Amino acid sequence: MMYGYGIGYGYMGFMWLFQIVILVLFFVVLWWIVKNASTFGYKIGNESPLDILKKRLARGEITEKEYQTLKKQIEE
Repeated sequence: MMYGYGIGYGYMGFMWLFQIVILVLFFVVLWWIVKNASTFGYKIGNESPLDILKKRLARGEITEKEYQTLKKQIEE
């Protein structure tokens, strides 16, 4: 008689595989978080400084006078 010991050992061989899958998923999620940590909530684009300045003027963050001053500094 085996007293039930033979029943569970068939599945024990797959436990290490399950643990590896969980570990890999953990590291993939961790890698994704670290990779995107600096860009959460922000779009990174190829905007020129002048484009950014125009958007700031359109949003009302800077005045027309400030815009002209900053534009001259950028173009120098």
